[in-house]
Parts: sequence; C-alpha cells; structure tokens
Amino acid sequence: MADTDVIHRFGRDLDWNESFYFSFYDKENDICAFMRIGLKPNRLQKNMFCFLMMPDGNIIGIKRDVPFKDTELNAGGLVFQKIVPEKRWTLMFNGGLYSLFEEGRPLKRVSFMLDWEGLNDVFNYRDCVSPEKELISKKVASEHLEQFGRVKGLLEIGGKQYEINGLGERDHSWGVRDWTAPRMWIWLTCQFSEDCALNVTKLVVDQGVVDAGFIHLDGRNIPIMEAKIDTVYGDAGAPESFEMVLNDKEGSNHHVTANIVKKAIMEFPNPEGHGISLMHETLAEYRMGDKVGYGIAEYLIRERPDIMRIVGNP
Repeated sequence: MADTDVIHRFGRDLDWNESFYFSFYDKENDICAFMRIGLKPNRLQKNMFCFLMMPDGNIIGIKRDVPFKDTELNAGGLVFQKIVPEKRWTLMFNGGLYSLFEEGRPLKRVSFMLDWEGLNDVFNYRDCVSPEKELISKKVASEHLEQFGRVKGLLEIGGKQYEINGLGERDHSWGVRDWTAPRMWIWLTCQFSEDCALNVTKLVVDQGVVDAGFIHLDGRNIPIMEAKIDTVYGDAGAPESFEMVLNDKEGSNHHVTANIVKKAIMEFPNPEGHGISLMHETLAEYRMGDKVGYGIAEYLIRERPDIMRIVGNP
C-alpha cells in the first residue's frame, strides 16, 4: 500500500515546513475541533495548536512553539499517530488548554483519544494546477494532500466526558511555509455525508491566483479547476457568509452557499518582524442543492490592524 504520509527530506530554506492538520465537527455534541503539528527543523521549532469550539460559544485551546528535537508528530501534549497508511490515524492530547472567553483565561484539563478514518482516496492539489501555478505557490507549502473522514472517540474537558462521532478533514503539506507571503488564502472544507464532501483552496499572492481542490461524488474525487467565491465580511473584517461556484475538471459547475456559525482568530507573525497574517478559523454550515453539511472555512489575511484578535498565546 502506498504511503504519502511520511516525513520528507528537509529543504534548505529557513521556513521549510512539514505539517499535519486535522479537524472535525460533531453535530450532536455541537463541538468543532481543529489541530495542527508543524515541523520547522531549520528554525529548530515545532509549531502546534489545538482548539475546541464549544456549544456555549467558548473556545478552549492553545497555540505555541516547542523546541525541535526529533521528527515525531508530538508537541505540547498533542500527538498524531499513523495507524494505517493513507487511512487511519489516532489523535491524542493530554494537558491544559486555555478557556479563552472566561475571565482570566483559566487552564482546563483536557484529554482526548480519537480515531480518524479516511473516507476517500488522498487527493493531491497537483491534480488541479499547472507548473506555472505551482511556482506561484512555492512560498506557501506547495505540496498539499487532502482527505476527509470520520472521527470517533472520547473527549474529556474538566472532568466532563463527550462521546465524539463526527466528520472532518485532514491536510498534509510540506515545503516553504511563510504565513505572511500570501495576500490571503481561502481554504474551505465541507462534509455533507460519508459519501459527499468538498475541499477548495484559493491562494492569492503578488504573482497571481491559484485555485485547487476536489468534490467527492459517486465514490470519486473530481478535481476543482476554478472557484468563484463571493464573501460577505463583518465589520471587524471576519468572514460571515459566502457563496461560490465550483468548476470541476469534468465541466460541471456546483453552486454552494455557506454561513459561518463558529469562529476563532489566530495570529501568525513573520519571524523577521515583517508583519502579521490573521487566520480566521471558522465552522461553516454549507448548502449544495438539497445537501446540508459542515466544515472548516479558513481565511488567512495579511495584517488588518483594526481586526480584534481573540485567539493566540495568552
């Protein structure tokens, strides 16, 4: 069996990065989670974040850097363990996460052990882009693999247990990662069911625009060649809703609308002090025809000083 989920040979660029990201939404418990471990060996860092968006509107989480000592996918109490190549992972955490909307941001004791199982073949963004477009994206982790799946397991927060049963997305990327290189990117995922999902990215850099992604229908990943996205932003600059038309490789168009239902913001400063990008990590409710689904809608936007920053290192 092929295995694309390996740690690749390090590049020489200071910001060479390899990252693994997972998200899920459990509708019954109304809990959305997103988490990431990134390896930056040339900066002697591992980056991690882990956030839970709760039913009461609170956000519990942390974003931090830890020293790079090995290539194991563990950082700050967060562990990703590959079980079956391109199919199954175990996601684990045991430690403290900050309760960001409580006074004083107290630490909550959190643990989870979750089984993540892929529901489609791993999709490579290279199936959507030309060599010229690949060159444009070289500063933003040019290699990207995507997969959607189901998530089951046990989550415990402050002694309260939740049986998790949801759908989500995982992303594996490697290459140079400068969070402040793009003017913006939009990364959208939605799981309508275990049989239907979509993944869309729109990268905007000084040299141009790159669209990529897939729609999963009838057991197949169909590449997205163009994504026309119209976003409504709130007063603070955060996305509130959007609609899009996706043009796939087989010539079909798919009309999708979405409303943001949960939101968080993370800061990603340039290591050399050349500005900040703000990442709006949100949960959206999507509609496509008679289908309704949920997933992450991520907007990374270069610094807007008037935006309130609500998530970061306490």
